Amino acid sequence: MHKKNNNPLNLKWIMKKLPQRKIIRWQGYDYSGAGMYFITICTHLNTLGKYVVQKWLETPAIRTDINITLDEFVVMTNHFHGILVFGQNRFNIPAGGHIAGGGNKFGPQSKNLAAVIRGFKGSVTSYARDHQIPFGWQSRYHDHVIRNHVEYERIAQYIINNPLNWHDDVFHTP
Repeated sequence: MHKKNNNPLNLKWIMKKLPQRKIIRWQGYDYSGAGMYFITICTHLNTLGKYVVQKWLETPAIRTDINITLDEFVVMTNHFHGILVFGQNRFNIPAGGHIAGGGNKFGPQSKNLAAVIRGFKGSVTSYARDHQIPFGWQSRYHDHVIRNHVEYERIAQYIINNPLNWHDDVFHTP
């Protein structure tokens, strides 16, 4: 005979009691939509910088189904910045990205920005493990949806100037 478990420590109860993580994505925006995305991922890149560049440059060839092109990017010692462009494809909606009642979904992510970043980070992490290189990404990443040409120009210039301004960065240690 199977007894019903009356233990209040079940998953639903625990999830209700846990503090909620801050949502860092633009609510209501479809991250598979055609558009430009500025991303920043923090880490300590040590000797992996050249491999990070290689894997980033391979991204469009690996994800041909979602029509990706790369724009400005830079690999620094403690972070990575890049502009990623999603073109129209069979998985996304027209430019603008807003879906009435849709947008971000809890659950498996595929054919969108999160999936691309997960694949990129995973390939670099696998390489580091295979070559016994101590390494780890920050668990999250920062993104910004680039809304217009003025924003694009400002962000692209920021990325280009990032190495030149490194000596002023609070995390720079000579």
